[in-house]
Amino acid sequence: MKGRSVIPPHVETPFPAYVTARLEEVAQWCHQQGQRLTPTRRLVLGLILAEERPLGAYDILSLLREHHPKAVPPTVYRALEFLLEQGLIHRIERLSAFVGCHHRLACHADCKSHRAWGVHRAQFLICRHCGRVQELEQDVVAAVLLQSARGQGFHAEAATVEIEGTCAECAEKKVDKHDMIKH
Repeated sequence: MKGRSVIPPHVETPFPAYVTARLEEVAQWCHQQGQRLTPTRRLVLGLILAEERPLGAYDILSLLREHHPKAVPPTVYRALEFLLEQGLIHRIERLSAFVGCHHRLACHADCKSHRAWGVHRAQFLICRHCGRVQELEQDVVAAVLLQSARGQGFHAEAATVEIEGTCAECAEKKVDKHDMIKH
């Protein structure tokens, strides 16, 4: 069964319009790169993109089984491996979960940051309260880290920073609760 998709090619799981549009962009991008976005890979990516919060592999499997009850863990892991290799998703190590990459499709062959550093770099803000993750692309942060690594003779392959704290929305809710208690 290796190499065969569990998802029939004609099955399309309904996603919000913004996810469907993104999946079409990814399909075109993969084609241009000589890669194949199989129905399974497309569905797994769609499930990740449709969620507000990062998804773990077994969360993805559970969602996948809603549409394809015979899906098994290796199916998800193979799709995740492809999506990671192509830079279409990120693994948030702290959460052992995955989020879509918002930079990859915009990054073209002339991308100055990737050409200069040879690595994809990103920073993530992880809210401890609601679990949402926001991706940042701060070249200044990446430059400082990568220059420091090079200064130590270290050859970086990736540069990911995960920052934990409280998002603006949760901080506002917390303030509102405290205001209500005082009055």
